[in-house]
Amino acid sequence: MNLTRRQFMAASALAPLAAAAGPPSVKDSAPAQAQPFDLDSVRLTDTSLLELTEHNRDFLQGLETDRLLHTFRLTAGLDTSAEPLGGWEKPDVELRGHFTGHFLSGCALMSVSTGDTQLRGKGNLMVAELAKCQKANGNGYLSAFPPSFFDRLKAGQKVWAPWYTLHKIMAGLLDMYVLARNEQALDVVRGMAGWTKRWTDALSDEDMARVLRVEFGGMNEVLYNLYAVTGVKDYADAAHRFDDERLFAPLADGRDELKGLHVNTQIPKIIGAARRYELTGDARYRRIAEFFWTQVTQHRAYATGGTSNDEHWRSDPDKLAGELGYSTQECCCTYNMLKLTRHLFAWSPEARYFDYYERAYLNGILGTMNPKDGLTMYYVPLATGYWKVFASPRGSFWCCTGTGVESFSKLADSIYFHDENGLYVNLFVASELDWEEQGIRVRQDTAFLTRGEARVHIATAKLAKWALRIREPYWTNGQMTLTVNGKPVTAVRVAGYLVVDRFWENGDELRVTLPMSLHAHPMPDADTLQAIMYGPLVLAGDLGSDGLTDAMHRGGDNPPEMPAPAPAPEFVGDARDPGSWIDLTSKVPLTFHTKGQKQDVRMAPLNRIINQRYGVYWQVTPKQA
Repeated sequence: MNLTRRQFMAASALAPLAAAAGPPSVKDSAPAQAQPFDLDSVRLTDTSLLELTEHNRDFLQGLETDRLLHTFRLTAGLDTSAEPLGGWEKPDVELRGHFTGHFLSGCALMSVSTGDTQLRGKGNLMVAELAKCQKANGNGYLSAFPPSFFDRLKAGQKVWAPWYTLHKIMAGLLDMYVLARNEQALDVVRGMAGWTKRWTDALSDEDMARVLRVEFGGMNEVLYNLYAVTGVKDYADAAHRFDDERLFAPLADGRDELKGLHVNTQIPKIIGAARRYELTGDARYRRIAEFFWTQVTQHRAYATGGTSNDEHWRSDPDKLAGELGYSTQECCCTYNMLKLTRHLFAWSPEARYFDYYERAYLNGILGTMNPKDGLTMYYVPLATGYWKVFASPRGSFWCCTGTGVESFSKLADSIYFHDENGLYVNLFVASELDWEEQGIRVRQDTAFLTRGEARVHIATAKLAKWALRIREPYWTNGQMTLTVNGKPVTAVRVAGYLVVDRFWENGDELRVTLPMSLHAHPMPDADTLQAIMYGPLVLAGDLGSDGLTDAMHRGGDNPPEMPAPAPAPEFVGDARDPGSWIDLTSKVPLTFHTKGQKQDVRMAPLNRIINQRYGVYWQVTPKQA
């Protein structure tokens, strides 16, 4: 079976099934210039990333399935005596059930990325029990809340995003089918899709447009993906009803009308547009996705690659100096922007996509987990003086708790892509790749953040000619160099990659030198308000932990309201050359220190800051002569 891009780009790591294993599939109409590898072809060897993966695995394994199923069973009229979960999974919270979908995706992803059979079995158990709930409902409906929520939605009454929750459940089931090869999961999600089609068919276009004013997650994406797997056109038709023209029309015309919109409501819609382009070849949807990506990453994102303030775009493009606060950079937004970036790279493999991806991955994903317990964040505060707040073990289950378990289930995702002629090395992450179709194994050893180098080792059974493409990051300023087996090699620059096209032998080693330096990332509307970066890493100033308690690092049902922070230190120095007033004091563990300031500050990568107050953006005043 062709599963389109071999993996459903939007799901990030879906493994292909044999043609006999399921229903007929639909091939993409739009050509892909590059393909991702299946997640089980790549294994992490980076110890810090493996530790985060293990914390995530422990969290997933520790979750009680009966508690996750409790409100589904209540809704279906089945017996349950489980203790209810807290936070957004409480029995009286209208978004209840959303995390169960993320849990299924996390189990499926971890079963592939780590080979964890226990989590695969746990996911299989969940699917079987959800199927019982669906059968009790009798019409294909499956949720942890009653269908009356959709009656309220249809009537224009207030209700908290019922389609959003159904999207998470459907996506989790589809992941269990494609990744964990659970045939029952496909039956269940098809029942849900049939119910969806009947419900939307009963609405006029005007009524459907009103329904789409309430957040609906990636309903268009998951239905397009289901169509791709099954070949059932009804699912594509239902998906198209969720294509939001109020958002799409201006984007198709190259107009940024995003101000005032809730950010994470919009990004999944665009991922759905990307899937529609891939399946139909309709170039309008490619324009929508590409223009949106450019506007968000180039004009509405912080130095970290994250976007949003208080979950919204509250300003015009390039107006970010006034958009710093506690509730900046919702983690769901970063998760979804990385998914979208993968699609665009597949259409046009250019380094700029992974320049962004790397920035968001390092600064917007890796530092959002508490290494003590594997729990993740909702917001990444970017106003100086705040601190990180993480979910509670059984009492939060925020939207970002769900995307968090998915993000840390697929940290090996996207390191490598390929085409018919060669390999793309997109991220400098210690890892091993088994390119089975070509009989090639690649091992990447890297310490680029501390030693400024990466080494790519080739193991091949036979001499073969292919192109090895190494991304040349923007932060190397064109100074990246390559050697093969210790000798300088001629490489051609193509779309931001240095390409070595040669006959590769077993044991060949390509060495990459990656010059690292301090550089400023100023606000587009305030040159002297700057984040300081070291290569792709955003540095945070350590402002101490005075007055902070363990309880202040732990959220409850919702992220807490935060008091105003203390005034931020201001610095004097050359705004164009932070290396003139900041010293690298230790490459391990990447420690920096300001010098000559009224209040000197120790700095470290934001993704290593956990327990203290910190600052990211600083007012830098030129030194008077």
